[in-house]
Order: sequence, then C-alpha cells, then structure tokens
Amino acid sequence: MAESEKTPFHDIHIKNKAKIVEFANYLMPIQFRGMMEEHLKVRSSVGLFDITHMGEFEVWGKDAENFIQKMTTNDVSRLATYQVQYSCMCYNHGGIVDDLLVYRLPDHFLLVVNGACVEKDFKWLSDHLSGDVELKNVSEQTALLALQGPKAEDVLKKLTDEKLSDLRFYWASWGKVNGIEMLFSRTGYTGEDGFELYFSTVHAESMWNALMEAGEEFDIEPIGLGARNSLRLEMKYMLYGNDIDQTTNPLEAGLGWIVKLEGGDFVGKEPTLKLKQEKPKRKLVAFELLDQAFPRQHYQIQKDGERIGEVTSGTFSPSLNKGIGLGYVLVEHSKIDTELDILIRNRPYRAIIVKPPFYKSFTHK
Repeated sequence: MAESEKTPFHDIHIKNKAKIVEFANYLMPIQFRGMMEEHLKVRSSVGLFDITHMGEFEVWGKDAENFIQKMTTNDVSRLATYQVQYSCMCYNHGGIVDDLLVYRLPDHFLLVVNGACVEKDFKWLSDHLSGDVELKNVSEQTALLALQGPKAEDVLKKLTDEKLSDLRFYWASWGKVNGIEMLFSRTGYTGEDGFELYFSTVHAESMWNALMEAGEEFDIEPIGLGARNSLRLEMKYMLYGNDIDQTTNPLEAGLGWIVKLEGGDFVGKEPTLKLKQEKPKRKLVAFELLDQAFPRQHYQIQKDGERIGEVTSGTFSPSLNKGIGLGYVLVEHSKIDTELDILIRNRPYRAIIVKPPFYKSFTHK
C-alpha cells in the first residue's frame, strides 16, 4: 500500500493540534477543537477547510466539450463561461463512477473529482479519450481551500478587489486574492455561503495565514473532515462511497435533475433510460430519528419488522440536535412522513422520512 500523502497545509494542521486520519490516501484533519463546535461555527460564522485531497483535471482541445458531454450525465452545452455545474459520470451499466463539478473556463474545462476517486476517474476518462482532447491531471500542483459560512464573503472581500457580491452561486472567477492569481468559485459542500479557492501549492502557507487573519474578527476556525461530513449530510449532499457508487444509478439516488435523458448521449444512458421507463425499485430517502439514537452506514432499515433497506450515511445533527440519515428503501416505503425503524445494536429505533434538506436555514446564495 502506498504511503499516505500530506497536503501543503499539513504542518499548519499539526501546529493547530488537529487529530489526523488517513482519508483518500492523504493525512487529513478529522477535527481540531471538536466536530460539534466546528460544525456550529460554520453554521453561525465562518470556517476554513483544507480540501486539497480533491482531484483536479483540465480538459483542453476543440473537442473538449463533446468529450465531457459524452462522459458526464449533465448538459455541459448549457454552461456559460465561468459557470459551474454539478454532474456525475456513469459506467456502461449505469452505475456511478463519481460525482463531480464541471467548470467552463475561457479556453478549457476543469473537472473537480472526489479525492478517493482521482486515480480511478483519471483512468476512466483517459480510456475514453477521442478527438482533439488533452486531459491533464493537475491535482498535485493545486492547493484547494474552502471558506464556508455566512461571514465568508466578509472575510474574502478583505483580500480581493473582485466584486464578490456579483458572483452568483455556482459561478467562478479568475482574479487575485491576497495578491495571488487564482480561480475561485461560489460553491461548497456545507449549504452555507462560501467559496472554493484553487491556487498553486507554493502559496499554501501564505494563503492560509491571510484567510485566518482576515477572518479573525469573525472568530474563524480551521474545520476538519468530521464537521464537513455532518454539514453536508444536513443538506443531503451525496458522499461517494456511501450514498452513491458503482452499484447505484443516478435516478435511484434522486439525481435525475443532473441527467440529460432528453437528447444528447452519455456513457450509461441506455440503462438509465430503461430504468426510468421501468421505474426504480428503490429510492434514497432522508430520515430523522424519533428516538434518542443516531444511525451509521450499513444499519438495517425496517418496516413492521421486515428489512426494506439500508442506511448509507448517518450521524448526530448538531444543528437539529437529533439523529439523521440517508438510506435506500423499497420505493413503496419511500413517501414523506413514512415511519420506519433503524436497527441499532439489534434494537429498533423509530424514524420518519422527511423532505430534505434536513437543515433549512442555510445561507448559500
């Protein structure tokens, strides 16, 4: 097994007394002050995440758009320059390779993929190259920070002359932040307002310090992967390897809104179209615990003592003060307000299916 890599912020995390774990073959901070405190900090003010483990691929050439249109499920042709799109890639059988962000930049595209999938995704794309297309993996040269929370714009505007108030949700810009040329976008994985900043790893330490100093008046804190997971789950944002993987079709996961079944073509379209016509037999649902407990991945979901599905993600929600989770259930048991049982240590705990997101007071633009 390859030795775990370190992000360019690793020494900073150690100085900040982070609890370090291996994630996506990187040594990453799971928490600093504590997951609960970090979660609530992002909801109330602002936090800074190191997400350099994510992968970045550049796609160049006159056939780049056609290539991405074939390899992803969403409609890339609708993207304006500097617009960002959430999408996924499918295998030939319709299972999901990965979910990702697609950026249309002035002269090329940028694909941002999950850290655990970088090697697999790059090979998948490379194996399907055709026409005038050049694919570059720039992950190792790219540092990536996420500044998230209702005070994120107040922090970032101290460091740039760019008019951040004009930057809409899921749009990007190229400009200087703290004197460093970079790509930044109004995106995120928390539900709060915020920005993701892509820049050369040589500027890692100076950029981190500048953001922390700019955010000092808002009590900015470094945030670990633990809070990142609970924040995304409160919004019902997918986690590859938990809620979606090679065994799940986008339609089962409630991702039909990013699948272009009308016109165009993409890898995995035929089985996805067939599934739509035949109707999925299972569906990903969001549920809250009615009893004092919280679920974990792979716990059984039951109805009247019969197994009807399995939990894919679960945690204690710091914002709602209750257990929440996602899981696939038989479609006949998937309606909002359906009561279920989650089997925790061989004991059933009552739960109810709710309309996502769990957390409704988010601030993203």
